[in-house]
Amino acid sequence: MRESERYADRKFIGRNRRLLNEWRKLEERLENRRDIQLQVVRRNADGLPVGYLVSYQLRSICGVSNLEHFGERGVTHAPVFATGFQMRIDIPEGYPSVDSPAVFRFLTHDEEGNPIPHPWHPNIRWFGDFAGRVCINMADTYTDLVWGVERVAHYLRYDVYHAVSEPPYPEDLKVASWVIRQGEPNEWIYFDSDEVKSEK
Repeated sequence: MRESERYADRKFIGRNRRLLNEWRKLEERLENRRDIQLQVVRRNADGLPVGYLVSYQLRSICGVSNLEHFGERGVTHAPVFATGFQMRIDIPEGYPSVDSPAVFRFLTHDEEGNPIPHPWHPNIRWFGDFAGRVCINMADTYTDLVWGVERVAHYLRYDVYHAVSEPPYPEDLKVASWVIRQGEPNEWIYFDSDEVKSEK
């Protein structure tokens, strides 16, 4: 029995009804997937999730070689791969209003503060103070949390990316530049991400 089904008999209204519906859809869609696992990490006063941890067991790019010389002319930056990424979803008080979208952010450090691999993708911030932030809420495309979770899986596989410096603009312009100048020409972004193995 899915955990969300224990709340089925309670009559929720408004935001709580939306939270329960989102939770049910997430559990239903992800219950038989080996590559994506879901865990509730924060709840509101009524016991409904307002924070999730999503674990992706997908092989993806987590950085590049020669990072200390990134942006220098003539330096090759081959991709570095990892398997196993963790993303937090935090649902703000005003969700699901347009100005209070859910926040998708990959963890960049473990509980002890040590760095952990996070995705190298033009629509996920890699550099700077907002490292791990995912650009997912584009006008007229966002529908629900499960859509976002599955879209991020497509990001990790490089099935979906936006690297051109035009609207809606990449989340990380440096990574986007690498995709255009080295990732695409060398075909490094075309890889078999379904292969589950650890390369940290």
